[in-house]
Amino acid sequence: MEKRVINPWKWQDARNYAQAVEVTNVQGTLYVSGQTAIDDNGISSNADMRSQLLQTLENLEKVISDADYELKNIVRLNIYTTDSASLFENFDVFQNWIQKNEVKQSSTVLEVKSLFETLKVELEATVIK
Repeated sequence: MEKRVINPWKWQDARNYAQAVEVTNVQGTLYVSGQTAIDDNGISSNADMRSQLLQTLENLEKVISDADYELKNIVRLNIYTTDSASLFENFDVFQNWIQKNEVKQSSTVLEVKSLFETLKVELEATVIK
């Protein structure tokens, strides 16, 4: 697998995403459903945004790991939230996770009217091998 990040500018580097990611010679592609702060028993979190974001990232890691893919090979990561202001107040959690796992992904952040039950954030990923 070969991955090439396309960034015509430098400003997105501080926001930890890429304008585009080209992938060639792929052995596999994993399309991950939206992951949220739902526990192992299927119970939705009613915690604050920071706690939900942490649990959502843990759940995303578990799915990717169980599929035998690597976090650093996430090429697209979309973020859905019911509260953009709260998400961006806690965005350091997301950015630290991106940096720690050496992810270089294209991303879109969308504020939505609602998510399932009490959920505040959902992450949808595409990972390559």
